Amino acid sequence: MASEQQSLEAPNIITLLHQAFPESHLVDFLHHFEVPFFSAIVICGLAIVARMASAHPTIVPGKLQNAVEFLVDGLDQFVCGVMGPVGREFTPFIGTLFLYILSMNLIGIVPGMHSPTASINTTVALAVTVFCYVQYTGMRKLGLLGYLDHLAGSPRPKGIFGYIIAICIAIPFNFVLHTIGEIIKPLSLSVRLFGNIFGEDVLIGQMMLLGILALSFIGSPVGIPLQLPFYLLAMLTSVIQAVVFSLLSVIYIFLMLPHEAEGHHTAVGVPT
Repeated sequence: MASEQQSLEAPNIITLLHQAFPESHLVDFLHHFEVPFFSAIVICGLAIVARMASAHPTIVPGKLQNAVEFLVDGLDQFVCGVMGPVGREFTPFIGTLFLYILSMNLIGIVPGMHSPTASINTTVALAVTVFCYVQYTGMRKLGLLGYLDHLAGSPRPKGIFGYIIAICIAIPFNFVLHTIGEIIKPLSLSVRLFGNIFGEDVLIGQMMLLGILALSFIGSPVGIPLQLPFYLLAMLTSVIQAVVFSLLSVIYIFLMLPHEAEGHHTAVGVPT
């Protein structure tokens, strides 16, 4: 499966090293852990930029500090625009998630690099992280009983007959339905992100191969760069998928919050 996927995509530096030095234990190790390797590059890059921007803050910010502050403020407005003022508590998580996914999407456009989000393992791990965070938020904000009440559909029966229907039918049905829904959410998140990023990487790889084959009959060492227009499409898709993943994560968190937060959200004119 992994070898078939790599044959469809453009080769990266680890793949090329593995082909050149198949007997090297170090290269074989890097090839086996190729996705974590490129994920680590993204993490280190984000950490270095964050450190450089925050190491010596000034009242009149420099270009890097100004860019990072603008980005952080934009992410805060994005989260609070959906959740209201309560969303500021979740901006660090959502902001980190967005930047991490966006960086992993875009790194695949760099020649010799590979998008970790083109691997289903990466997207599933991200979706499971969101799932765990959402459930933790629900238990923390609602309490254990409130969390279970939420999964049961928050039934408020009236009368003896209403209690009988709720206990025997409504509560078990809603609990199972909501539990399945919570489990399906990370599945949809992971498949959507993986499918789009993997698809754009395959498209670029196949266009690159087609460009090489187009001039192979004359023995040209280079091919026609047919993949160049699709880099712009890949950049757009990478941004959109990072936004979609983050937006859905914000919505999942918001739906788990107490009803008071929902009431405020409705009051400011945003539909729940």
